[in-house]
Amino acid sequence: MRKILIFLAFSVAASAAQGQIKCWNQDGKRVCGDTPPPGAKVTTMRGAASGDSAPAPAAASKDGATKDAKKGPLTPAEQDQEYRKRQAEAQKAGAKDAEEKRNAEAKRQNCANARSSVAGLESGQRILATNPNTGERYYLDEAQIASQLARARQIEKESCN
Repeated sequence: MRKILIFLAFSVAASAAQGQIKCWNQDGKRVCGDTPPPGAKVTTMRGAASGDSAPAPAAASKDGATKDAKKGPLTPAEQDQEYRKRQAEAQKAGAKDAEEKRNAEAKRQNCANARSSVAGLESGQRILATNPNTGERYYLDEAQIASQLARARQIEKESCN
């Protein structure tokens, strides 16, 4: 047990030291590395594994975009969740588009039927109808044609606009 704790302590210390990057000025140029020359003014940058000395965070933009930015790469579970979310949204959008297309096609068909009915009723020809109870055929009189024409025009108005 003691050997494991010692190993863990050395591992943590090594990873913390590994993550530090030191920068200094040499001959008017900025140089970064592990070991600076003696007497150089050194700035320690935080690496991926260290957390004790960090440079100041980048200044926030005026629109606050850095506040909403992600803190790092997504985990595989988060990536899968994002993928499933995008798939669900795409499926909903596809279903909505299909429904809109069906509605538009039905409206177009209703408009065509209504226009055909209006044209037939306005043609002045005799119109034959069937009694739904007895199955007997009869011709519509002027009052019946006028009521059918008014109904067809109302359907045309609703469907064709």
